[in-house]
Amino acid sequence: MSDFIKVTEQASTYNHLEKMSIQELLVNINHEDKIVPLAVEKVISQIEKLIAVISDKMLAGGRLFYIGAGTSGRLGIVDASECPPTFGVPYGLVIGIIAGGDKAITQAVEFAEDSEEDGWSDLLKHFVCDKDVVVGLAASGSTPYVIGALKECNKNGIVTGSICCNPNAPLSLEAIYPIEVVVGPEFVTGSTRMKSGTAQKLILNMISTSIMIQLGRVEDNKMVNMQLSNVKLVDRGVKMLMEAIQLSDYETAKDLLLKYGSVKKAVESFSSF
Repeated sequence: MSDFIKVTEQASTYNHLEKMSIQELLVNINHEDKIVPLAVEKVISQIEKLIAVISDKMLAGGRLFYIGAGTSGRLGIVDASECPPTFGVPYGLVIGIIAGGDKAITQAVEFAEDSEEDGWSDLLKHFVCDKDVVVGLAASGSTPYVIGALKECNKNGIVTGSICCNPNAPLSLEAIYPIEVVVGPEFVTGSTRMKSGTAQKLILNMISTSIMIQLGRVEDNKMVNMQLSNVKLVDRGVKMLMEAIQLSDYETAKDLLLKYGSVKKAVESFSSF
């Protein structure tokens, strides 16, 4: 596209970073980071539209897929992997896919993002279908792996969304529900793991949290369906249960929680007596 400008690749507005003191580096990075939530605020209406359709699809039995490469792909995997322990949903309801496979989560896989065919092939391994929603993640908005995946999704009647950090991006043209959050040049030129990564992470937080609330996985402001997978979460659950059923004895509440496996089930059991 002639009007596609990669703001994410433009030169940093700061020069000679190597000459800055540690304090100067931190202050300037922090200054740039403050731009991010304001940029996200500008696209809330776009985020809302995507969340609404994802919620409808998931309430009807569909799944949510994030697909990306590099930092974007890793952020999608992080968000997907945190849904089961936080909200008690089954693994496989929210799925993160990264170009290059599991190895790419911790190591860069050369040229993995350059194939337009591999993204769709990776989705097919999970039997993606028209009940699902696929959200493409790419800071540049021009990653072939992600664009190719969304093209095939569209051909197969699968709802698509996208999150990128450049205006008028090719990825946005393929997504039915595109989100373009433009945060400007990075502090280190082209290092999109910084502001662009932060922007994507904030939006992913919004998407998954809002959807899980829509799915009834949160009550009041509590994670009543969280998995009791460590001492900290058990303690949190006990205190939530004590508050919910007005029980003052910690050990009794703990026994009740562990017996039923979640705050929600323990409260329902207690309420039935």
